Amino acid sequence: MRIGVPKEIKTLEFRVSATPGVVRHLVRDGHEVFVEAGAGAGVGIEDSAYGEAGATVLPTADAVFEAADLIVKVKEPQAVEIARLTPRHTLFTYLHLAADLDQAKGLMASGCTAIAYETITDAKGRLPLLAPMSQVAGRMAVDVGAVALLRPGGGRGMLLGGAPGVPPAKVVVLGGGVAGKHAAEMAIGHRADVTLFDISAPRLEELDDQFDGRLKTAFSTPDAVRAAVIEADLVIGCVLIPGAAAPKLVSRADLAEMKTGAVLVDVAIDQGGCFETSRATTHADPTFVVDGVIHYCVANMPGAAPLTSTYALGAATAPYLLALANKGVERALAEDPGFAAGLNVKAGRITCAAVSEALGLG
Repeated sequence: MRIGVPKEIKTLEFRVSATPGVVRHLVRDGHEVFVEAGAGAGVGIEDSAYGEAGATVLPTADAVFEAADLIVKVKEPQAVEIARLTPRHTLFTYLHLAADLDQAKGLMASGCTAIAYETITDAKGRLPLLAPMSQVAGRMAVDVGAVALLRPGGGRGMLLGGAPGVPPAKVVVLGGGVAGKHAAEMAIGHRADVTLFDISAPRLEELDDQFDGRLKTAFSTPDAVRAAVIEADLVIGCVLIPGAAAPKLVSRADLAEMKTGAVLVDVAIDQGGCFETSRATTHADPTFVVDGVIHYCVANMPGAAPLTSTYALGAATAPYLLALANKGVERALAEDPGFAAGLNVKAGRITCAAVSEALGLG
């Protein structure tokens, strides 16, 4: 198979979809790999390293898309990349289509086959290709929230862990999945007062055991969430419905009762965000203020830690990439129902029910 690794072009996105180690494995198995010049620069990988691994380094993205049949990326294709896709292409990347009708229409019009990392499941129903970036984003959420909460960041001027004689900040985590768990872990490490909400009683019990009572847990209802958010200094939204748009758990009206200088970090922004007032931002301009409340809604949070993120993501995606290359797309999906759940677009149609429903295309 002919596999292309273009350079990521989303604002301040420094990750790369395949490392030289993965490329070497693909080449060893008899495949051709085409890497755009500079694709690994954001994580310190020189073009020569890809060449030594057996890849052909091409000067432009146009050349990579022209040479390859399977395009492997990190983030969703930008408009200029969608324009390069044709029916012969298979795209393997994060898509998050439920919150992006324009991208969905573009992929449908291209005729390509598009497989989304975020809707692939494993034998236990988990999301193996979303998990590593959810871990990074959950951990980062506490760091960026802590900075925003300081006065230079526009916040209340609070230290998450407080100080002797001064109470710590109140942190509310919405969602007890991978990102929520890691956010809670980091916030507790900062000595904050942390409460996590989820709609699954078994999950709350599991987290209570894992944190040995250091984490407050609460069953998520609109009234309970609203009461906690009003008292919170930092709210981290980590809710996820695979493939679907995130539910709005904090309304515009709630903001009016929140503390001035409180911070909302929306880890769910790739799926449309879980705060009514959320809108996607970038690492270049990550925050905005609504009704005195700071919003951090960067849609590619792990891109700020590309070295960690590239290798974490690469370890997770490599088995699936190798399956696509060695078996072919049709066979690889047919033999693994969980992998097939990642198929979002094929032959001009949305094939993921959750995405179709979210976009009103069903």
